[in-house]
Amino acid sequence: MATLDKILDAMEKCNADALTFTAGAIPQFHLNGAQRPVLKQAIPEPQLLAFLRELADIQSGALLDQRKPCDFSYKAFHFQVDFPPNGVTATVFPAEAGAFSAAAAPSPVPARPPVRPGPASSSLPPVPTSFRCPIDALFYDMIGRGASDLHLSIGEVPYLRLHGEMIHMEGQPVLAADRMKELLLPICPERNREEFDRCHDSDFAYEIEGLARFRCNYFMDRLGMGAVFRQIPTKIPTVEDLNLSKAVVDLCWLSKGLVLVTGPTGSGKSTTLAALINFVNDNRTDHIITIEDPVEFVHSNKKCLINQREVGVQTESFKRALRAALREDPDIVLVGEMRDLETVAIAIETAETGHLVFGTLHTTTAPSTVDRVIDQFPADRQSQIRMMLSESLKGVVSQTLCKKIGGGRVAAFEILLVTSSISNLIREGKVFQIPSIMQTQKALGNVTLNDSLLTLVKSGQVEPKEAYVKSVDKVGLKSLFDRHKIDLSMDGTKEV
Repeated sequence: MATLDKILDAMEKCNADALTFTAGAIPQFHLNGAQRPVLKQAIPEPQLLAFLRELADIQSGALLDQRKPCDFSYKAFHFQVDFPPNGVTATVFPAEAGAFSAAAAPSPVPARPPVRPGPASSSLPPVPTSFRCPIDALFYDMIGRGASDLHLSIGEVPYLRLHGEMIHMEGQPVLAADRMKELLLPICPERNREEFDRCHDSDFAYEIEGLARFRCNYFMDRLGMGAVFRQIPTKIPTVEDLNLSKAVVDLCWLSKGLVLVTGPTGSGKSTTLAALINFVNDNRTDHIITIEDPVEFVHSNKKCLINQREVGVQTESFKRALRAALREDPDIVLVGEMRDLETVAIAIETAETGHLVFGTLHTTTAPSTVDRVIDQFPADRQSQIRMMLSESLKGVVSQTLCKKIGGGRVAAFEILLVTSSISNLIREGKVFQIPSIMQTQKALGNVTLNDSLLTLVKSGQVEPKEAYVKSVDKVGLKSLFDRHKIDLSMDGTKEV
């Protein structure tokens, strides 16, 4: 049962003309020209958005996440949601009733309007009447619903990842093997077809001009071909959009060193790196080389000259492109994935020789990133790498995505800034002591994952349970919750 069902049942029983919600205020019934409070306490904005998200259809839910006005129906009720400055309001009408008379109400309540058009009339491009390739129709549908990923598997309807959860793509048929080939083959470059035939998987990028770019992965499973498509927005996010701290942004002003952005698959590493490169492009006059597989965010030249190279298309491998970059007069090099020992070694050498290197690793915490880099090397080289890393590593940003109250997702960041004391710990092989040093050097910009999760919970963006699930140090987070009197059993709902 949805959280608002009890209120809606009460509205139906008392035959109210309308029900109004205003974030931070007590909900009100409008009955015979008078107002009647529904609850004894106000509903904060994050909870109100969460309640509405439970009831909204997929398209309206996407508009709620973008804080855009929308209308939707639920059971025997019609909802009108608006976003005045610094707030959110929702007005509920009985679906079969006529317009609610604002003149009869003691406070201004908008008359019931005609239903607004859905996302097709928003900032999204109009859906064309015909498509260049059959799969383009699925991409337009995917973007219209606000999904981040599209999954295709034989014997299943298409799936979407929406706000971190897998859902069926409504209105689509089950995919047969023949239909799968009709969808996948037309957009697959010849080189990738040959790679797929040889290796049974392949990666490439596909773009629909004016809509979005997509990172594509084709694979073979026990039933046949399958594919996953990740949406890459055409607009590069800013550091303000991602709420990156000043300590992280300041890493963009370094003249040399290694900066690592880490996290599990799908945690937004590429998006964070794109925002940092975009900041450099706006504020410095440098030569930037990116090495990616595939190229995701496309950067135009602003103050910087940017060359983007795709592994398998413009270069043979990460390590070959990284070695070649040293002869291409770069100031900044971005390495999309530090997959193997040789790529890691060249990246560290590049950072040591007077270049700023951004890279990614699939680690969950900042201290574990240091161990991962060192442990990739044979035992007889680890002492040397430890010394090189202590001098070249300047910062680690580890991130994880959490489900946001009201829909959408928000990143929790663990930030390690390598000071002289942390550099000494890396050199001496005492990485296990780094978390305690991070705690004592918070004023310099260091942030632990638990502190970041606590901030998200206290600001009303993330449920305590969600933060607990995402925490690596659950005992430590539970202790923080107890200290701040946060109930881990809270689910953000109140009894009506």
